[in-house]
Amino acid sequence: MTNNNPPAAIRVTGLRKSYGQQVVLDGIDFDVAPGTVFSLLGPNGAGKTTTVQVLSTLIRADAGQVQVGGHDLSGEPDAVRAAIGVTGQFSAVDRFLTGEENLILMADLRHMGKQAGRRRAAELLGQFDLTDAAHKPVLTYSGGMQRRLDLAMTLVGDPRIIFLDEPTAGLDPRSRRTMWQIVRSLVASGVTIFLTTQYLEEADELADRIAVLDHGKLVAQGTAAELKRLVPGGHVSLQFGDAAVFARAAHVLAPTSRDDDALTLQLPGGGDVTSLRSVLDRLDQAGIEVDGLTVHTPDLDDVFLALTGQPEMRRNRAPRHRRQLPDERHCLHRERLGHDAAPAAAAHAALPIPDRHRGRDARRLPSALRLRARRDHGLGPGAHPAQSAHPALAAAG
Repeated sequence: MTNNNPPAAIRVTGLRKSYGQQVVLDGIDFDVAPGTVFSLLGPNGAGKTTTVQVLSTLIRADAGQVQVGGHDLSGEPDAVRAAIGVTGQFSAVDRFLTGEENLILMADLRHMGKQAGRRRAAELLGQFDLTDAAHKPVLTYSGGMQRRLDLAMTLVGDPRIIFLDEPTAGLDPRSRRTMWQIVRSLVASGVTIFLTTQYLEEADELADRIAVLDHGKLVAQGTAAELKRLVPGGHVSLQFGDAAVFARAAHVLAPTSRDDDALTLQLPGGGDVTSLRSVLDRLDQAGIEVDGLTVHTPDLDDVFLALTGQPEMRRNRAPRHRRQLPDERHCLHRERLGHDAAPAAAAHAALPIPDRHRGRDARRLPSALRLRARRDHGLGPGAHPAQSAHPALAAAG
């Protein structure tokens, strides 16, 4: 008997990660089907970003088995990196370069040829509606434009699995919906999206499956509809225009709650046709007229509040593996390429500095190259120790 189900794009079993005594991920398990959106929800500090960092090879897990794109995370990290793209919580764009230069830089880091890199940059600028701003410095872009460019840079290498860590945080509703359309188009082309978000409407709109993470454990998994069925609380609200009619209705229906000032009654029920017909028939038999009827069914807000014990950020949340300094934005370019953030990453293949970047004004260089220029010209102390792992700096040395 043959199995027609395609292999999972991401498979996680028993994933654990701790920082000292603080357990961040406590043996979580899930599968992500190819060509779908899988959304990880949870309060601040629940472990969402840590999960993304582990799955994208940025930090190492303490225990568990993970396969990404059919490759074992611990045994084949380079193959995993080649298959994925990462867009983090903060835009990893160089604000001193133009949009086109940011994309060409990513093409160079991907070792694409000059002409191929320019073609790919032009394609992505058009796809993300950035052609008119291609030659403008990114510091002149709006927040929504920077996030679109950020995602475009992730797509330079045409990854089939993309990690989006709160991609619409801080965007206005119009920009957020534009990003949703981009995500939908990527999924339609067969790309798998792993999405973390705190916008529950966003997960409801985009996700094929949702997992809820709280205190390092997955407390629920399923489709949005399946999760909503886990939470009681559906009800029907009836509005009356007369106090006497309201009192008669309350006597007939025996509601679970009543508001004598607003003249409303609340009855349990999910709003299905049978239960609604029963309520209305009882009112008709009693000769009672209803001015208004509202059906409330549980939404993802209800699911989130019911399943997560502490929606606010925990005071003792785990420390990040490393504090990001203002001049370390280049490390996010490494994140997009999937390079390990640990010092051992220096053993990976070096990324050469493109010839056309040499000799340029230091203010116009990509972040990693500006740091090297500052050090070489005596404009400041040497790079932060974490920068020594950057392949471009290693090559320049």
